[in-house]
Amino acid sequence: MSAAVNGAGTGEEPKEGVTWWYRWLCRVAGILGGMSCAIAGLLNCITIHPVNIAAGVWMILNAFILFLCEAPFCCQFIEFSNAVATRVDKLLHWQKAFFYCGMALFPVILSLTLTTFLGNALAFATGVLYGLAALGKKGDAISYVKLQQQQQKQTDEEKLTGSLEPE
Repeated sequence: MSAAVNGAGTGEEPKEGVTWWYRWLCRVAGILGGMSCAIAGLLNCITIHPVNIAAGVWMILNAFILFLCEAPFCCQFIEFSNAVATRVDKLLHWQKAFFYCGMALFPVILSLTLTTFLGNALAFATGVLYGLAALGKKGDAISYVKLQQQQQKQTDEEKLTGSLEPE
């Protein structure tokens, strides 16, 4: 949590290449995803079908993991919550994206119902946001044009050298 506060409001870019407001957007999406997983998981457990109960228990576990990773202040009664949160903050964005999306897809694959689909949608969206953060910032138009000119120059040189050499 302390890593997310560093640089907030100062206008400086962190080492990760993601602005402070985007980090907070990912955290809020994770918290909301955890809440939706918990509520939908409880609703999913109110049935007689064992597969739905298993998906509901998995969703409640997803909610707990999301709260533990994204909002350790919600899990103050657990001794290791801050240690887990600092380790998760050290992960790369693509690793978080892969973990959150996979975690959200498992209950949907297990039991494809409206409750599991809607309950895991925000958790999956959190993974998508982290995946977009892994892609990085969009380049400006000037550097893109320079890159295109450089590639064009290389292809022109290859054509010239290819036409002068005998076959």
